[in-house]
Amino acid sequence: MPIPELPEEPTLGLPRAFGGPVLDGVLRQVPEDFVVVEELGYEASGHGEHVMLRVRKRGRNTAEVARLLARHAGVAQVAVGFAGLKDRNADTTQHFSVQLAGREAPDWSLLEDDSLQVLSAVPHHRKVRRGSLRGNRFEIRVTAVRGDTAQAEDILQRIAREGVPNYFGNQRFGHRGGNLQRFSDMIGRRGRRPGREQRSLLLSAARSHLFNQVLAARLADGSWQCAVEGDVLQLEGSQRQFMHDPADPSIATRLADLDIHPSGPLCGRSGRALQPVQLAAQREHDVLGPWADWIDALARMGVDADRRALRLVVSELTWTWQEDALVLTFGLPAGGYATTVLRELLRSAG
Repeated sequence: MPIPELPEEPTLGLPRAFGGPVLDGVLRQVPEDFVVVEELGYEASGHGEHVMLRVRKRGRNTAEVARLLARHAGVAQVAVGFAGLKDRNADTTQHFSVQLAGREAPDWSLLEDDSLQVLSAVPHHRKVRRGSLRGNRFEIRVTAVRGDTAQAEDILQRIAREGVPNYFGNQRFGHRGGNLQRFSDMIGRRGRRPGREQRSLLLSAARSHLFNQVLAARLADGSWQCAVEGDVLQLEGSQRQFMHDPADPSIATRLADLDIHPSGPLCGRSGRALQPVQLAAQREHDVLGPWADWIDALARMGVDADRRALRLVVSELTWTWQEDALVLTFGLPAGGYATTVLRELLRSAG
């Protein structure tokens, strides 16, 4: 069975939770309109052969800064670690580690210019690993705002109470969704074989797209916020998962309180991750059936299956209207995308 047509904008047609966006506006007119501050949840230890750098950047992506740090320290690229990828067209503060292994630390201030500042450099005992962060804080300014502000207020209040669908954002899929086509080419042995880092990006893009399809189906049938028979539920702020017990009277209350969430698949080979059964399993099978070749390829390539919450909690959401601008501040846990919040409000957010 051929896979469905691959979209150039993979999130464009995905259903929204609260009736669709009601505002038009301009995002990222300047980098300072999209401020991201990474929260690791821990501090540098003050000792060890690594140095943890807290870096503020504008107009540079994470990989570019990592290469710059490696060159400046005279170490291999693999000696540089970071917790998460951050956008180029934004004002972002994030952490990097550089393993010096007996080398004298260079003068990090020599790297600084209008696009990069090193805010701190403290010895640390280990590499900063991908995903080893608590979350991110955002301050986003949307300019030239037009639309139904009263309805936007209602949507914002619902987002604060209920969260949003936990879609992977378009940046996961590359320019015009190209990472999905490259994944398809890779498993079909077409074109140039990708390097290790590119291969990892393609695997992540494929899993993310499959997850989004399952979540979209749960949006369409109204079950993205509630448990269905055979669901795997996930604890908020944790990777802990457990099977839905319909006889447990606390489940509905915990779902309403955003303490637990239904989950969707991160496809791969069977492992220790729980798998849905009964109705939940059948629904996922129905959605993912056309993608069987992709799922088999992910398993062959050694990707372990896992689960991801269908719902994204938006913490400490505040907003202000400033003439023709809307300023939003909020926090998201690791793996959450600000664009999934914005698309509930803004047509331009996809």
